[in-house]
Amino acid sequence: MKQENNGIVWSAPALPLYQSLEPLLDAAGLIDALAGQQTVVIKPNLVEALDPPITTPVGIVEAMVDYLVKRRTDIEIIVADGTGSREYDTFHCFERLAYLPLGRKERVELRDLNTEPSRKLVDASCKRWPQMYLPELLFQSFLISVPVLKAHSLSRVTLTMKNMMGCAPPAHFSGGGSWGKSSFHRGLEEAIFDLNRYRTPDFTVLDATIGMARAHLWGPTCNPPVNRIALSYDPVAIDSYGTSLLHKSWRDIGHIRMAHQVLGIAEPLDIREPDLIQVQ
Repeated sequence: MKQENNGIVWSAPALPLYQSLEPLLDAAGLIDALAGQQTVVIKPNLVEALDPPITTPVGIVEAMVDYLVKRRTDIEIIVADGTGSREYDTFHCFERLAYLPLGRKERVELRDLNTEPSRKLVDASCKRWPQMYLPELLFQSFLISVPVLKAHSLSRVTLTMKNMMGCAPPAHFSGGGSWGKSSFHRGLEEAIFDLNRYRTPDFTVLDATIGMARAHLWGPTCNPPVNRIALSYDPVAIDSYGTSLLHKSWRDIGHIRMAHQVLGIAEPLDIREPDLIQVQ
């Protein structure tokens, strides 16, 4: 468990056109954290080709891309995910959800994590996944997870740690089910925890502008909308914070409880709100 930045969450109101994102990223010191990095992978949640807030709005990813292009003129940016659908590939999601123009920006590329070359990883201490396959790309890049705030019908919440399921290739995790990552549904909480023991996001940008109140693919949105953007280097802290925005306790979320003091800390949280007065 990394000690630096543990438990710190930067949070601000979600201003129109994601204007609060840049000062939040500055406050979090993202550019300094990218020193020496040549490639950034931005991973939204494109679980299926369904409209936001079920999936990550292209607007926040575009704002992230523009920030990085402006502040790091030498960095390669890859926007990547692996949809859970077995009926279509991730590029269908990119097209349906208006991500394709991002791939036409200078130094930006779109990738389907479901078909990327994978690395086999082994850790006998992982009870659910003593073997894991993940895209090699994730180990060559700084990984920024951009989930949306959602409740979940099985794991109660789906935030940054569960967003990592999009990285798991269906060739190894379909389990013969109707969903491309069906194997995860057996012992889901342990599966999420073990997955993140192999690779956690280096940084998370949580889009909590609206929020899904009851489930991840259906049901009502949060009323009123949550209207927050939050960032953290600590995947456990940001998931704990996001859980609180959904009026739940992190102690009731199995994968957060398992990850507490292992992959980060769920409490106490240090919530920092930068001054946005100068944002126009």
